[in-house]
Amino acid sequence: MVSKRRSLRTAVVGVLGAASLALAGTATAATAAPAASSGVVAQKSVAATASITATPSATSVRAWELFRVTGRTTGLKAGSKVTLQQKQHGTWVSLPASMNTSRTGSYSLGVKLGLKGRNDLRIVSGTTASPVFRVTVR
Repeated sequence: MVSKRRSLRTAVVGVLGAASLALAGTATAATAAPAASSGVVAQKSVAATASITATPSATSVRAWELFRVTGRTTGLKAGSKVTLQQKQHGTWVSLPASMNTSRTGSYSLGVKLGLKGRNDLRIVSGTTASPVFRVTVR
């Protein structure tokens, strides 16, 4: 009789445990659905689709020699400001080279660099950044 009770108790506890897990799963799914339709998530997905390309006209230049960085933006408003950044001592520093994009999202930025050696550069607009490209200054 004791073994029947023990197995019955184990079966009941198992069924109740499974039912509570199922209820917790539906409660989690029900609370996740409204969050997915909120405006915050929609803004993040828009920002995730924004991108910038950047191509330098030369990969090696003399100090203070003019070269161009051209590219396109997608997912940003026409006329958005794009700025050149340079990695200096491990941090990204904005250089005084910026312009607004055209109505098609393209840009062509004239750049002169004086810091000799290999320069890691990128173009940014707000929180969106292009892939890093390198220009060597001799």
